[in-house]
Amino acid sequence: MKKLQRTLTLPTAIAISVGGMLSGIFVLPGIAVGITGSSIWLAFLVAALCILPAVLSKSELATAMPKSGGTYVYIERAFGPLFGTVSGLGLWLSLLLKSAFSLVGLSAYLYVVVQIDEGLSKIVALISLGLILILNVFGVKKVGNTQLAIVSISIISLLLVIAFGFNSFDSEMLSPVFSDGNYGFISAVAFLYISYAGVTKVAAVAGEIKNPEKNLPRSMLISLFLITAVYVLVALVLVGNVEASALSTDIRPIYTLSKVLGGESFGYAAGIVGVITLLSMANSGVLASSRFPFAMARDKMLPGFFGTVNSRFLTPVNSIIVTCIIIGLAVFYLDVEKIAKLASAFKVMMFVSVNLAVIVLRETSAQWYNPKYKSPFYPYVQLFGIVSGFVLLFYLGFMPIVSVAGIFVLGFFIFLAYGKNTNRKGVFSNYGFLSFLFKGSSSGQDLADNKQSTSSIEDISNTNAEIVVPLLGDETSTEMLVEMASSINDKSKINTINLLEVPNQTFLEAIDLDTPASESKKRRIEHLKKYKKLNISYECIATHDVANSIDNITGQSKCKWLVMEWDGREHSGIFVGNPIGWLLKNVNSNLGLFKDNGVRRFSKVLIALRPGRRNQAFIDVADKICQHFGASLTLLNIVSEGEKEGSKLKKTSEEILSSTKSKSELKIVKSNDPVETISEESAGYDLLILGTPEKDNWLNVLFGVGEDRFVKTAACSVLRLTIR
Repeated sequence: MKKLQRTLTLPTAIAISVGGMLSGIFVLPGIAVGITGSSIWLAFLVAALCILPAVLSKSELATAMPKSGGTYVYIERAFGPLFGTVSGLGLWLSLLLKSAFSLVGLSAYLYVVVQIDEGLSKIVALISLGLILILNVFGVKKVGNTQLAIVSISIISLLLVIAFGFNSFDSEMLSPVFSDGNYGFISAVAFLYISYAGVTKVAAVAGEIKNPEKNLPRSMLISLFLITAVYVLVALVLVGNVEASALSTDIRPIYTLSKVLGGESFGYAAGIVGVITLLSMANSGVLASSRFPFAMARDKMLPGFFGTVNSRFLTPVNSIIVTCIIIGLAVFYLDVEKIAKLASAFKVMMFVSVNLAVIVLRETSAQWYNPKYKSPFYPYVQLFGIVSGFVLLFYLGFMPIVSVAGIFVLGFFIFLAYGKNTNRKGVFSNYGFLSFLFKGSSSGQDLADNKQSTSSIEDISNTNAEIVVPLLGDETSTEMLVEMASSINDKSKINTINLLEVPNQTFLEAIDLDTPASESKKRRIEHLKKYKKLNISYECIATHDVANSIDNITGQSKCKWLVMEWDGREHSGIFVGNPIGWLLKNVNSNLGLFKDNGVRRFSKVLIALRPGRRNQAFIDVADKICQHFGASLTLLNIVSEGEKEGSKLKKTSEEILSSTKSKSELKIVKSNDPVETISEESAGYDLLILGTPEKDNWLNVLFGVGEDRFVKTAACSVLRLTIR
């Protein structure tokens, strides 16, 4: 069974949702003022109300089908492959168009920072797109890890703008409130609709969220309320400080507002924030949008060309390249207003479909449809979302409506070419006179199969293992690491988990876990299990975050020990991450870190206890290891050269050694340099056992550069223990 890891917590899920919505406020408010006047703040609020039904509906659908794919999966399961194809295309276009206007806005803010020629704005946008293409193809994970920091900087900057803006607010500038009456106001609501598109983005990674039945609805609702408050207040401050005539064609309104409030320096700072925010949003949009043709190809809705994963980078390179090409065409040939209207139109269409999907699944009483969260006020909320969606679609104008119709036509022909080959069918296929359009040609898959395909997957099989051994792919010897783990307690159940870290650009479900390397590890561990008569299991898991996955695994099981190989670098800093440093501070189980220096037979074991340690617990573990390997144990105590060799230290050490079953002895060495002493002593032994140091310096905290010098300088293999 393919294993997926749920590593996203509620705060992370909220950050994903909020992070997907920030580009709108940096680019669109000025143009929206030109459409409706100072009532833009109210337009933002009404747009949020129109989005709310889709949020509630999607929360329900996501808890019934908590798997990666989001809206595409829900619509395809409800209406079948034809509408799945149309929805996939619509979602793809809405997200890539949002990336397109982020790039256009980026070039405008970049003009503030580096004073490039405004005539080169599209060239700058295309160069930025090229950079994003490279980052996504190579699957540069660290770029994704900066998203939370960028979101935080953007939110803090907007809050500062709000605070300063209300101090100089001029209510007389609000006139006229509605510059073009009801028509202009509703048109502005429709135009700003795309600003909230990211609120349901987190559902696309539902298969990776912890406790999805609770965290999915909470993350969507909390992020919607938070971002709505920010949008409304920023818009109100904007029209209360800047003339409407100056805003109507402004695609960098946050810079304009900041300059009015604080002068050139404040405006320059806003320009920098705008650049990093919009670049991040564009990158996030490419990452998300490229998943849709990739997922559709995996479901045989598009040519297999889109569904291939590069064997070296583990990213859907073809899907990413085609997505970026279309974004480039949109940037080059369309202006911001047209791009935003098209993006809003496709998003309106998708959210209408989401509301319809809830009605279909509830009314048809699909046996497998059992959401943990149900939308309140059903079906009135959904009906409001559907009706308001069609109204907004009408007010977006002729071109967006024609484009939506064109997507339906294109989706139909793609379905005829590829979708008929699928054996899936939607719930709606059993109802209505048009049922033949909502299913594939094969009837071999029924609702029971849908239940299997959409149900959540248990993260690990062996939840009773007392010892967990994560394999990260760079182990010197898998067998040696696993046997070292088993030596801690021969009678324990051991679960060996091969963790394959995948770039965020790639669905976890798309990764082939039955690779030759994985099969080789499995075969060798099975041999070790039989030869040493150990209770070992093996499984392979794909994940986007190794540290969180390990924490998740140990949290789900009866894990008492986590044992893994490591190179001696231990700290995880603010700017530089390291799974080991994170685990040291967060995992509740005992932790064994093994540095394999190539020793294959352990006959002599040296244990060096650091001050303040639980000596007896360390000796007990060392004794079990010695018994397993048939080795002798030496306890090393180091005293400073000016210090007398105290009888109390010797007596205490001999007492804790008296309980050992293996052959043991005490060794006391005088030295003022414990690192050098342990390095020299380790040359006469096969395994050195150490405890964990307790202090961090500021370099470790910031950059994670700390290394355990005792481990780095040891001549033999090292096992460093953290006993909770």
